[in-house]
Amino acid sequence: MRHSRRSPIEELRLAIDCLPVRTRQAMLAGVRGNEIIVGAYSDRRGGVCPMLAAHRNGGRTNFISFARAWDRFAGSKHARRATDREIGVLIAHLEASLFADEHVDLGGAVMEHQALARERRAREARRVGIGWLRDRRPPDREAERV
Repeated sequence: MRHSRRSPIEELRLAIDCLPVRTRQAMLAGVRGNEIIVGAYSDRRGGVCPMLAAHRNGGRTNFISFARAWDRFAGSKHARRATDREIGVLIAHLEASLFADEHVDLGGAVMEHQALARERRAREARRVGIGWLRDRRPPDREAERV
């Protein structure tokens, strides 16, 4: 088993951020409307884990990393009800993650990535000697006549 250098709260936040938006929204609704537990998928008293709560609210995602991060964050070895603090932290991270997604400008990030990729390809072409083909090509004769 690989040990992580991240703290349990950092692992939980990363796992939440990796969930699809629809699942995060469903989990938020599910956490608010169900008895939440840690250490198991469900218990005999009606408690459910946050992933099952999300599933019941339309967020159909299987993401074992979240379950592991949730249980590690809670420090649970067996099934028990989640504390108010644990639920509060989960809700706060779900809300923050959803808020961050609403305010991300992906168009700018895509354009920046494409520009960097073009620059990298041009550098590689110059390095292997292909760049001279474009620089020394004779001008198009048709363009000169017009």
